[in-house]
Amino acid sequence: MSDNFSALTSHRLKTGSGFARPTQVLPQNVTLNDPAINVMTDLRSVSVVNVRAGTSMEKANAKMIRYGVRTLLVLDDTDRVAGFLTASDVLGEKPVRFLQQVGGTHADILVGDVMTVQSELDVLRLEDVMRARVGDVLATLKAAGRQHAMVVEEGADGSQTVRGLFSATQIARQLGVRINTAEVVRIFAEIEAAVGAH
Repeated sequence: MSDNFSALTSHRLKTGSGFARPTQVLPQNVTLNDPAINVMTDLRSVSVVNVRAGTSMEKANAKMIRYGVRTLLVLDDTDRVAGFLTASDVLGEKPVRFLQQVGGTHADILVGDVMTVQSELDVLRLEDVMRARVGDVLATLKAAGRQHAMVVEEGADGSQTVRGLFSATQIARQLGVRINTAEVVRIFAEIEAAVGAH
């Protein structure tokens, strides 16, 4: 090694040390006319919480609770997107229907049994999102009857990479609306009532 370099002084790691995590700070207050990107969780800035399709539904639900999220990206064994799991998938009718068809108990249900599979996922293109407003995203979610939307970035070869997520409850929070329900229809009604009042 050249004499131009000096070794750095090393120190012991202190007990209880945490570690840096990617963070994205979204604006606290937005309006319906603000750029849609202001309410998108950008996966280049925030780590997405994910799960494997073979994980038990109960473990996936516990993971949502632990991380304070209502959605999980479902990955296959090669870390490709296999689907999307929402709290509604776990707590709604899907588990009941699955058990009626297959039998078993709640503990037998896997993420892959109740998730929305990749081939059924509708996505928004990042280039469209970059030109959209917050109100456009809410109109899109409402028209689809969904609380969440996935945003993809497309490569020159046509490949897609999941780049971001929209959440109706996150958008409501940024609009200053208190949401008291997990019901999709009521969420949009509460947002419209609160925003219309301004």
